[in-house]
Amino acid sequence: MIGRWVEANDRAGRSGDWSPMVDFFTEDAVYSWNNGHKYEFVARGREEIRQWAFGTEMAGLEHWTYPYVRTLIDDQKGEIIGIWHQVAPLRDPDGEPYEIAGTGGSWFRYAGDFKWCWQRDFFDHANAGHVFLTMASNDHLSETMQERMKKGARMPGWVKRTDFDWYSTLTEREDR
Repeated sequence: MIGRWVEANDRAGRSGDWSPMVDFFTEDAVYSWNNGHKYEFVARGREEIRQWAFGTEMAGLEHWTYPYVRTLIDDQKGEIIGIWHQVAPLRDPDGEPYEIAGTGGSWFRYAGDFKWCWQRDFFDHANAGHVFLTMASNDHLSETMQERMKKGARMPGWVKRTDFDWYSTLTEREDR
């Protein structure tokens, strides 16, 4: 499963089309990540994952790559942690690719049939913001990404942290 996922992830980064990734999720999957101290992103169900996680949230990040550097598998619980980093397709004035520092990763719950029923991403939100602001100051940030940054928490799928308990969404799926 993780081999198929990583291969599809690499292909999506090269092509800029993240939509095929939705085929790896069950119809009722939950996909979330933290957006700082006030907000969470959460998509419930394959359609929201398609439209929001791989649609509006990836808009402006076409051709960014997320190479996996390590995976840890708990075959008893059916859980996987994948550690990756985030690399832009553009280079800074020194010729280095823009890269979000810190650890990024995904925690998955496997549902069988080559599908995830739950995914929780984690990354350094402050470092991501710093990279985007640096790209903007170097006139390297796409208009699409600039618009997304202006919208902030008004993007689809963003909810107040107090309104979403990510841990309960994991425990609900433990018996699968």
